[in-house]
Amino acid sequence: MSIAVCPGSFDPITFGHLDIVRRAARLFEVVVVGVARNASKSALLTPDERIEVVRGALAEDPDLAAVRVEPVPGLLVEFCRQVGASAVVKGLRGGADFDGEHPMALMNRHLSGVETVFLPAEQRYAHVASSLVKDIARYGGPIDDLVPPAAAEAVRAAVAHRA
Repeated sequence: MSIAVCPGSFDPITFGHLDIVRRAARLFEVVVVGVARNASKSALLTPDERIEVVRGALAEDPDLAAVRVEPVPGLLVEFCRQVGASAVVKGLRGGADFDGEHPMALMNRHLSGVETVFLPAEQRYAHVASSLVKDIARYGGPIDDLVPPAAAEAVRAAVAHRA
């Protein structure tokens, strides 16, 4: 059985993330969305909120009903071993994403043999980044065309709570 992990901090999950997960589900028999903590990023949503929002977003799409969502407690390669994944699937919006992801892909393969599959972003999502969504929301801007409804609601609530 082919199992892939789509990892990310998903703070929040965007339509671009969902597109990558949907496409990964066409390539692999099992897809696990791994919600990770990124020490280099300042999270708006808690890990539990992010998991709940990702599950809600996947539940809205019947094509993604079989996709599992799990927290990544430590190293991605250890998580891949735990779930039996042979591949990591990552979306790339452009060259800068590749520059950041390539060394991680090489290290993951070095540490565990897990391969990384890069999928180019759909053109309509190439400008969408979670960090930009959070910035727009902090200033009261529209985010509904960038993230699923559950994510928009969670982001607005978190922004209002921190105001």
